[in-house]
Amino acid sequence: MKHDKHSHEPVAKPADAASLAAAARLVEAEAAYSPPPDEVARRAYFCYENQGSLPGHEVQHWLQAEADLIAERNLTRVHGYHNKT
Repeated sequence: MKHDKHSHEPVAKPADAASLAAAARLVEAEAAYSPPPDEVARRAYFCYENQGSLPGHEVQHWLQAEADLIAERNLTRVHGYHNKT
């Protein structure tokens, strides 16, 4: 008796087109996110003050503020505390 090795393998169902489209939109939205400039400015100012109010590091403060806000957003999205709009 021959054994058909393919007869017992599960058949993968094609993904729902709507689900794929929704997932693609979510990935695009995540990649396109940038925090509002007023929040970045406020955070950058606090960074400036916390580092002794020394001039000449504006770009570093701005970039750090953006990175911090993005990291906070990603952390809250992982735990499900984001707005569902």
